[in-house]
Amino acid sequence: MGHTKEQLIARLQELNIKFDRYDHPVVLTVEAQAKYVGHLGGGLSKNLFLKDKKQRFYIVSALADTTVDMKVLSQRLGLGKGGIRMAPEEALQEILQVPLGCVTPFALINDSAKDVSLLLDQGFKAQEHCFFHPLSNDVTISLHTNDLDKFLVSIGKHPSYVDLEANPAVGKDQPPDLAALVPSGGTVVSAPPERSLAEKTPAENHGHLEKKATADSVFGVVLISLGKTTNQSNKKQSVKEKPQAPKQPANDGANITKFVNEIIDKTTALVVSQITKDTVQLQGEQLGTVVSESIRNQLRMDLEHSLTMFKNAAYTEGFHSGAQAGYVRKCPP
Repeated sequence: MGHTKEQLIARLQELNIKFDRYDHPVVLTVEAQAKYVGHLGGGLSKNLFLKDKKQRFYIVSALADTTVDMKVLSQRLGLGKGGIRMAPEEALQEILQVPLGCVTPFALINDSAKDVSLLLDQGFKAQEHCFFHPLSNDVTISLHTNDLDKFLVSIGKHPSYVDLEANPAVGKDQPPDLAALVPSGGTVVSAPPERSLAEKTPAENHGHLEKKATADSVFGVVLISLGKTTNQSNKKQSVKEKPQAPKQPANDGANITKFVNEIIDKTTALVVSQITKDTVQLQGEQLGTVVSESIRNQLRMDLEHSLTMFKNAAYTEGFHSGAQAGYVRKCPP
C-alpha cells in the first residue's frame, strides 16, 4: 500500500518544508491543471514514467514547455535510439503506486519505487516555485526546488538536474552524458491476473486480442513482404533436382492494405482503452486532449518500429527480385 497525500503532506511538514496547497477538481493534463494554478506564476510540471528494455524505470520531471525528445534522451542514457518508452499502467500501479495522472517526484516516497531513477529539468532552478501533484491529482502544491531537494535527500534520492533539451553527440570518443543516471538493476513487474474472455466486456476483449496479436502482426507483415507463407509443400524433391528460388508475391498492394488496417486497429484499440472511469467525467476539448496525448505517446514508438521493419522487408524483397533477374552480382566464394 502506497503513501496517501495526507501522509506525504505530513512528511513535508515534519521536514519543515514550506509549500502552498491548492485543492481543485481531478485533472489529468497539465493544461487542465493550469486552469486552477497557472495564474499563480511559477513552473508547471509534466512528468513521464518510462522504462527501458531491461525493466529499469525512470521518472522524467520537466517544465510544461520543455521539449523532451525520447530518442535523444535514450541515446544520452546509453540505451540507443529506441531503448526507452512509456512504462505500462500496471508498472505505474505496482511500482509508483499512484493513479494515472499522478506521476511526480513525490511518488518516490514509496519503498516500491526505491530503484526508480529521477531526471529533473534544470529549468526548475530558475523558477520562483514549481507545481506538483502530491500523489493525488485533485490537489497541487507549490514549493521551491531547494525544498524539493530537501525532500528527495530525506528519502535517499540525490537530486539530478539536467538540460532535457540538450542534444550532445554520442559516440566512441563522446560517451553518453546521462549514463550515470541509469539504475543498476531491473525491476520485476508481476502481470495482473488474467480473466477469461467470457468475463470481459467486448471493449476489453478487443484490447486483449489486439495486444496479443501485435507482435505476430508486425512479423506477419515482414513474412508476407518476403513472400514466405506457412503453406509448405510436404512432397519430397528428387536429390538431383535443383532447389528453386521462392516465388515473390505480386505487387498488388495487399501488404500495404494489411499494414494500414493494422494501424487503424491499433489506434481504435487505444481509443477504447483510454475511455476509463477517470476520462468519462471529462467533456469536449478536455477529453480530446487527454485521449489524443495518451494515444500519441503510446502509439508513436510502435508505429516507428513497424515502419522500420516494413521498410527493411521492402528492401529485402527488392534485393531478391534483383538477384532472380540477374542484376545482383554474386560474390566469389
